[in-house]
Amino acid sequence: MITFAHIEKLAKAFPGTSISTSYGTPAVKVRNKLILRLHQKEDAIVVMLNSVEEQQDLITSDPMAFYITDHYVGYAAVLVRPTIDKTRFKEIVELSWRRVANKTELAAYTA
Repeated sequence: MITFAHIEKLAKAFPGTSISTSYGTPAVKVRNKLILRLHQKEDAIVVMLNSVEEQQDLITSDPMAFYITDHYVGYAAVLVRPTIDKTRFKEIVELSWRRVANKTELAAYTA
C-alpha cells in the first residue's frame, strides 16, 4: 500500500524534488512543477504524464492500478490506486520526474 510517507521517501531518490502542496493536498514537485499529488477526493495518487496516449496505455495495461475520472479525460495525468506494486509505482514516478527534470538533475540521477 502506497502512503504519502512512502512517496516522500521515494521522492528523495530523484534530484530536484521537493514536498509541497497542490489543491490543498500533499504533493511532489520539481522546481515548482507538479509530478504527483494525493487526490483530494479519490483514494488515489494523481501522477502527471507526458501525454494522453501515455495515460491510455497505462490504463489499458493495468486497469486495476490506473484509471481516470471524467475530470481527467483529455488531460495528461492518471490516477493511481495506492494498492499498486511499489516497484511499478516507482517506475511511474520516475517517468513523471523525467518529464520535468533538467539535464543536471538527470545527470545526478544516473551517476
